Amino acid sequence: MLTALSLTLAGLVVLAVLPVLAAGRALPLMLPGGLPIGMVVHGGSLAAALVFAACGLAALLGGAPAPQPLMPGSWAPMLLAVDGLSAWFLLLLGLAGACSALFALAHYSHAPPRVLAAYPLFLGAMALTLLAADGLTLLLGFEAMSLASWALVAADHDSAENRRAARLYLIFAILSGLCLAPAIGLLAVGGDIGFAAMRSAPPEGWRAAAILALAVAGAGAKAGLVPLHAWLPLAHPAAPSHVSALMSGAMTKVALYVLARLLLDLSGPAQPIWWGVPLLVLGAASAVLGALRANLEEDSKTLLACSTIENVGLIAIGLGLACAFRAADLGALAGLAAGAAMLHALNHALFKSLLFLGLGEVLHGAASRRLDRLGGLIHAMPWTAAAVLVGVGAAASLPPLSGFAGEWLLLQALLAAWRVGDLAFQVLAVGVVAMAALAAALAAAAMVRLFGMAFLGRPRTPRAAGAQDGPWFARAALLLPAGLTVLFGLLPGPMLALAEGALQVLVRQDVTERATIGAISVGDGAGAYMPLGIALLLAALGAAIVFAVKRRAPAGVARSPAWDCGFIAPPQHLPFGDPITQPSAAGLGQPLRRMLGNPVLAVHERVAMPSPGDPGPARIEAGFADPSDRFLLAPLARLRDSVVARTERLRDLTLAQCLMLPFGTLVALLALIAWLEAR
Repeated sequence: MLTALSLTLAGLVVLAVLPVLAAGRALPLMLPGGLPIGMVVHGGSLAAALVFAACGLAALLGGAPAPQPLMPGSWAPMLLAVDGLSAWFLLLLGLAGACSALFALAHYSHAPPRVLAAYPLFLGAMALTLLAADGLTLLLGFEAMSLASWALVAADHDSAENRRAARLYLIFAILSGLCLAPAIGLLAVGGDIGFAAMRSAPPEGWRAAAILALAVAGAGAKAGLVPLHAWLPLAHPAAPSHVSALMSGAMTKVALYVLARLLLDLSGPAQPIWWGVPLLVLGAASAVLGALRANLEEDSKTLLACSTIENVGLIAIGLGLACAFRAADLGALAGLAAGAAMLHALNHALFKSLLFLGLGEVLHGAASRRLDRLGGLIHAMPWTAAAVLVGVGAAASLPPLSGFAGEWLLLQALLAAWRVGDLAFQVLAVGVVAMAALAAALAAAAMVRLFGMAFLGRPRTPRAAGAQDGPWFARAALLLPAGLTVLFGLLPGPMLALAEGALQVLVRQDVTERATIGAISVGDGAGAYMPLGIALLLAALGAAIVFAVKRRAPAGVARSPAWDCGFIAPPQHLPFGDPITQPSAAGLGQPLRRMLGNPVLAVHERVAMPSPGDPGPARIEAGFADPSDRFLLAPLARLRDSVVARTERLRDLTLAQCLMLPFGTLVALLALIAWLEAR
């Protein structure tokens, strides 16, 4: 298995080289038979993603192989291995990557060489991170993932907004690397950075606290945890749609994998209860902030990016609960919390990939990402509308779709947090329960707003009225995750049982007794979730409603114009009606903006009145500011400007002063080395 995975990684590197050779005219952009080189790149990426999914599934079903070197004969101890945890995320990566590559085959076969080259590198780097069995290989894969994704975010660099998003993303990527490198160094045992050696000597005291802080900052910045989430709502809209799907569906999960690997696996089971508190606090804050912002955004891809922040927060809550329950010797509850995190990670990867690809199809068909320029697409793009409806239902946590099972398990674990004997933790858990429930409700409202604005009502622009579904490759890219979303939603028990290997790595607990074909139980007779029964009940109820309506309805169908809220008849150049008579994205979000936005997002509203004598209408101007902009990015920008201003003074130094700078630095380094040697 590891040999097949190593060859697949090598094949992805070869695929990345092909567009570079084509750009240098060593290869033609069109291969014999009129086949674009982009078709080869994305077709090969699709095959690689399927290999990752197959190997992950095989490892989960049949056990993990022994570690093997990444490069035999190399001087560096670079090892590959597959255990239950990496196999689970490898399955996740393979499924999300296959959907993304299918969509790319339909729309991005003629992409620029720099985009074609970075895409297989991005996919391969994520797989390398998951397969790493030592700190050096993990850092190599993680940083390659960051660099390749930065190149994809900066693909459309002609736009000033995209350039800003790429710069901010690169800053946070560098921060992630700067934090993870010392965390792995502190975990190393006697210079051995292999995972097996790290497990043999878990950290304690100040070293454990430093590893916790560095791991949360490094992996949390890449995952999008508050307050290090500012890049995510900017980078996802800037990237191509299939890349956005892979970043949101897979890359954020790879970061959470690194977090789980460092804190739950390599740091040992003997950590204190407070080990999970940072993840609980940051996860709850991320869930509420992301869900609230999703209700206020007017760009569809930005809305989905904020929804990703919310779901990443929920997964982080599950990992934090698992840490606390394990420390309190509540193994069954630790397995429940970790199972909720693993299940929701897989399900979110699929339905969020589906939503990004579906809105990417809307962008190709209606030529806009803004909700106020869409509408009525359920008639123009029925295939896309049906697939996106499945995705928004899962994102809104509606049973029996896949998004419900993980959140239900998470809430059950949170409600059982009173069993931890620490009073402060019990109070914290009550607050986290309330915030998680609020986030779930806000997420449902955001998904209703997204689907209603984009697919219901009347077209708001001529391009939306003339939109069409994409080619069959694009439809397959939507139908695959939509089908898996329904399937995983109906069978959460087998999926939880499949995650047994991952849970053994994280909390050393068996959860197979909780999972059956038709249900998931939380133990102790507290309750069970039976999605198949719910699906049958909903189907019977729906059939009864349709039968009753058809029986009581008069013969024939009567059509009449909808009430237009008292507006005058639209002019002839607006045959589908005046867009102003339909709710706007800002209008639908106004109640939540006024109720919840002020304490969190500093919402502001202003009525702009026309000047005297101007017959124009008054307009309401509303906006908000993310707290990370005010409390993190703005102070850092001021610090940068101050450092630059002080650095400029070096130009005025004399020659003697310039020579003294390196001399003084050398003396300080020698003094530091002497002090370290003396210890």
